[in-house]
Amino acid sequence: MPSSIIHVRALQDALKAFTLERGWQPYNSPKNLVSALSVEAAELLEHFVWLSPEESYTVMGNSDTAQGVRDELADVFNLLLQIADLLEVDLESAALEKMTKNAVKYPLEGGV
Repeated sequence: MPSSIIHVRALQDALKAFTLERGWQPYNSPKNLVSALSVEAAELLEHFVWLSPEESYTVMGNSDTAQGVRDELADVFNLLLQIADLLEVDLESAALEKMTKNAVKYPLEGGV
């Protein structure tokens, strides 16, 4: 798959089409998707759980582990996109707003 910029809305539309084609929309409530998100985040954690902080940087060096990490990250990301779509949350705006709040909450203290 070529590297290109894909917008959040386009990904959400593709996920919605995928869900509709399979008749899954009755099961894709925000509650069920948040539950699934938790499960997928735990599956991502499995790749890191017993590693030291230093070792955690090396997971992408093993092709099997790297593929597992990519798959779980994609699952988490896709579920997050679906939840935001159902709840009509603009993730791009929400992320930027949260960064602004974090900058106020955690100001630089004398620079880096």
